[in-house]
Parts: sequence; C-alpha cells; structure tokens
Amino acid sequence: MTQKLSNTPARELDKFIEDHLLPDTIFRTEVRAAINTICAFLKERCFQGTAHPVRVSKVVKGGSSGKGTALKGRSDADLVVFLNNLSSFEEQLKKREDFIREIREQLYALQREGCIRVKFKVQRSCLPNPRALGFTLSSPRLQQEVQFDVLPAYDVLGHVSTDRKPDPQIYRSLIIECTCLRKEGEFSTCFTELQRNFLKDRPPKLKSLIRLVKHWYQLVWHLRKKRKKRKKPLPPQYALELLTVYAWERGSGDIEFNTAQGFRTVLELVTKYRQLRIYWTKYYDFQDQYISNFLLSQLRRTRPVILDPADPTGNVAGSNSKDWQRLADKARSWLGNACFKRGDGSLVGPWNVPTEVPVPQ
Repeated sequence: MTQKLSNTPARELDKFIEDHLLPDTIFRTEVRAAINTICAFLKERCFQGTAHPVRVSKVVKGGSSGKGTALKGRSDADLVVFLNNLSSFEEQLKKREDFIREIREQLYALQREGCIRVKFKVQRSCLPNPRALGFTLSSPRLQQEVQFDVLPAYDVLGHVSTDRKPDPQIYRSLIIECTCLRKEGEFSTCFTELQRNFLKDRPPKLKSLIRLVKHWYQLVWHLRKKRKKRKKPLPPQYALELLTVYAWERGSGDIEFNTAQGFRTVLELVTKYRQLRIYWTKYYDFQDQYISNFLLSQLRRTRPVILDPADPTGNVAGSNSKDWQRLADKARSWLGNACFKRGDGSLVGPWNVPTEVPVPQ
C-alpha cells in the first residue's frame, strides 16, 4: 500500500483513510463483545482463590482499540488489569510475574469453558518478569486478528474523574519511586485511563489523521525490515500519535481541517526532531513544587522531549537520536509526494506550529 498512499492526491486522502484504514465495523463489534466477556471474566475470577489480598478492581481497555485509533487489519489493544490492595509501584514490579501467571491461568480457563465466539491464543514469554501477557484473538469468518497485551497494574488512581486532575501526591509518589528504582516510564500502565481519555473524545477527523500517520509509520517500518536483514529501530509509535495531537492543537484545533496539511505538518515536525520539546498540563502541572522541579529537569533533557500527558516520568520520544534521524530522513523524502500536491501540482503548506512549548520561568 506504499504506492497507494504516496500517489494519492492530497484532495483524496480522506477517501484513502475511509477505504483503507478505518476498521471493519462488523469485526469491531464482534471484538468489542469478546473483550467485554474477557474483562468481566478476569474481574470476577482473578485472584479469588488466592491467599494474598490483591483483587481486581477494574479491567480497562487501552491501546489503539481503547483510544479509537485502530487501523484496519492491524488492531491492537491493551487490557489493563487494575489491582487494589497494593502498597506501592515497587510492589507491582516485584509481584508482576505472579500476577501474570494468575491471569494466564484464568484465560486458559475461559478458553476451556468456551464462553466467547471468537478464538484466542495465549502466548508464552521467554523473558523473566515480563511486563505483559500477550494473546491473539481471531475470527476465522473475517480472517482478521487482534493482538492483545494483558498488563497488571497498581490501581493508584482509583476512580478517575474527567473534570479534575489526580491528587498531586500520586505523581509525587510516582516520581520518587521511579527515580529510586531508575524505572522512568515503567508504570505508565497505571495511568492507562488518563492516556485513553486524552484521545478518546477528540474529533473523529483528528483520529483519522492519527491513523494516517500510524499507517505511514508502519509503511516505513515494514519497508526497512524488507530491505535490511538486521532491522534498526524507529522512535516509539506513541510519540508520533502525540506529535499528531500536538500539531492539530497548535496548528488547527478545528473539527474539520485539511488532512494533507495536517499530515505534512507532522512529517515536518519529525524532520525538526532536534528542536522538539512538547508536554501537556492536563493531568499534572507546575503548581506542586516537587513535581515542578522534576518537570523542569525532564524538559531540560536532550531533545526530542515528548512527555506522556498522563505520566511525567515517561519521555515517549525515547533516548536514541539515531532512531529519529532514520525517521526524519524518510519523512523528508516523502514531502514532495503526490499526497501533498494540489490539483495544479503545487504543494500543500503545513500549519504554523512551534517546535517547543514554553516552560515557566
């Protein structure tokens, strides 16, 4: 589909998204029903027969499926199993292997009981103390699969409110433990609901732009794998999703906008990766002195810096500038393609978006 996107005229990008990137409605409905069954099963059955006091407080769907940005044929989802009665982020880390073992046993039980119409295959990890349990859910009738990661997480937020920030003490504890353990970004799953809410209610056209950017990113990734025996990494895809949100917020903010302009803006920001310093203050800010000091230190790091809007310890841009250089080279090579050209052959211009968010003095 590389040629299809690169040769699609700018005015036809919306149709390209509709025809090639939006998920199949029937499959999506079937998967949603299966997920609801799995979530209810895990909440009711996990840890019920164990001696330790940990119990499942809720199961939340994250990933592209939870955020509403899934691609056709490339769906993925995170099912985060939130556990109460934990005392710290460190306890989650230490007992994670036991939690995953319990979840695996319950998924096998669900499979044996035949409670859902679709099939799924639980994968075993060779890693010690893995972060997640992976499984693949499939529907033979539709010949499509969904990749899932089931992740246990400390329910530090409890009930998540949509109209107020979390208690600053939660972020103080997160920063202290991440700093002591040298595990920055390790506990981002605990903030899955905030990550999901950050994107969930955005305009449908912005979500379509995110799908287009993700599709471009995956084209670049698969092309690199095809040409080279040893694949070299690219920046995390989540960084591109957040970069797209930022580009739209600062460049347009409208429910309806020119898709080619938005796409071009994101790629041009990628080429300026050495200047990127992006963060949001929706869930944490500079009001608390301890959090403020940490944020300022994060924002002084070598760029690019793109802070997870839900987790200030996570710079989702990663730390390898060579990854960004590879992606920037590819973005630069795309800027003259047909997908950025008007009917008269002239190029669509990008939005005027700064490469950095100001920092309080």
